[in-house]
Amino acid sequence: MVPGRLFHRRALWSLRLICLLALLVTGRAFATDTAPDLGPTMRFGIVRGNAQGCEPICPEWISAEGSIEAGTPALFKRMLKMLGGRKLPIVVNSPGGNVEAALMLGRLIRKNKLDIAIGKTAFSGCQPDANGCQDRDKNGTRYFGSVLAYGAMCNSACPLMFAGGVRRVAGEWTYLGVHQITTTYIRTKLQYRTTYRIVGGKKKVLNTRIVSRKNAGSYKTYEMSKAVEKKLAAYLNEMGIEQSVLETMKSTPASEIHQIALDDMLTMKLVTSVDAVDLLTAASLCRPDRLAANCLEIPGNKPDSLTTAAKPAPLPAEPESVQRNEDMRFVVVRGGNPLCNPDCPEWISAEGVITPRTPRRLRQLLATLGDRLLPVVISSKGGDLLGAVAAGRLIHQRKLDVAVGRTDFVDCDPEEWSCLAKEGAYAGLSIDAGAECGSACALMLASGVRRLVGPRARLSLYPMGQKRVVKAYLEEMGIDPALFTAIEGPSVERQLEPDTMLRLGLTTSPQSVDALTGATICDGVPKPRNCRMRPSANAEADAPAKL
Repeated sequence: MVPGRLFHRRALWSLRLICLLALLVTGRAFATDTAPDLGPTMRFGIVRGNAQGCEPICPEWISAEGSIEAGTPALFKRMLKMLGGRKLPIVVNSPGGNVEAALMLGRLIRKNKLDIAIGKTAFSGCQPDANGCQDRDKNGTRYFGSVLAYGAMCNSACPLMFAGGVRRVAGEWTYLGVHQITTTYIRTKLQYRTTYRIVGGKKKVLNTRIVSRKNAGSYKTYEMSKAVEKKLAAYLNEMGIEQSVLETMKSTPASEIHQIALDDMLTMKLVTSVDAVDLLTAASLCRPDRLAANCLEIPGNKPDSLTTAAKPAPLPAEPESVQRNEDMRFVVVRGGNPLCNPDCPEWISAEGVITPRTPRRLRQLLATLGDRLLPVVISSKGGDLLGAVAAGRLIHQRKLDVAVGRTDFVDCDPEEWSCLAKEGAYAGLSIDAGAECGSACALMLASGVRRLVGPRARLSLYPMGQKRVVKAYLEEMGIDPALFTAIEGPSVERQLEPDTMLRLGLTTSPQSVDALTGATICDGVPKPRNCRMRPSANAEADAPAKL
């Protein structure tokens, strides 16, 4: 009896075996990025507006720039904790990234009841990801800067983050695009060590653990699974966004980006406003009688003594004779005559003294227009010759028309800090009465494709220096060399007659500025290239009251 029991016990406990088992496991992670590198990871920073005259009460916002990664929501939570309950709008500029992270960001934004706008933050000092940045306030928490709409994007997974905003703002100069989600399947080779024993002829596992893990490659698919589609549909419904956004994503190849038009954004409820980012960040939000929630007073900041960080970088030196407040100013203007609504002409108003700074200012404005070709309405006494030549070449390269005229602004003057452009343009009316173009201004006029000087405008010339430069420039612009002879006559200012300007090729027509900017030109066929139809919602709001 005893020996038998001993034998059975030996048989029961002595058969312990170890088995190595290799398995190929496929895991899954999905994201909208199709390119291997979407640029720097998203960084957040609290930014204080540096508009002249806003201190000590200025608007603040959260800058969100870069690609969305798995760790981005954690960074955003840290930012929210730093704010301590303050509700600042978010200005986002992102090419996209990780979908799961974008969904988390959207929910965090909605939970904290924050507004969001597509835009770029132009820092006046260093940026949030710069090491040892000194251009911040005394607490080291705020940067200084301004916002730009032109060229800002919210693509791929970014619209999912954007959908979380309470107010969602995207202006005409921004880009919001979607495409199919790229699902990446990752294969991993796992090797297990399993220890088991045989009990009554059956295997009983004692423990299992992974002893090695190796990457076995990956593959991508662009077909949205039912589970992913269901998750995204539920999220859009949660945020109050139409499901047509999801349909647009599914129908756009992953290698492309479908830019959603402003009208469609409104229809999809993807945006609540097609205003520019200024709607949430403009200095005018901080008027004492109606402070916005994102305005903050810092008593130590005086209106006339901003911190070093809030001051723009110094500009090149200029002749002492040129007063800074007379520098040529470039702004985009939209016809303010109610007769043209909703399809109105737009133009570039160029008024003031030509200085060495003028070409750079013009280049900056043209960059905001993209491919749009607007005529230049100029009124100037003249100024720096080389500045006029450089500005003229910019106009000539863009193939723009030029007319001598001045702009009367309808609602407010752009020089006023509280005057805001609506959808990138100020309202105004053009007129040639009292407009003048003297000296170097004629060189800018000479660069236009169409060059108009009306009967009530005044164009005058007097001998200029840099004879070789002027002569070469006029030849480059295709102007009759006889004009150079006329300029180099007696050393007195002279006003050219309309017939003389036409004969010498300085003008192409004696028409007034109205030929390029009049209220009815958009009714013509073909329609002028500077006409722009505003979205119907804005057009109705701007239309004159019906009697």
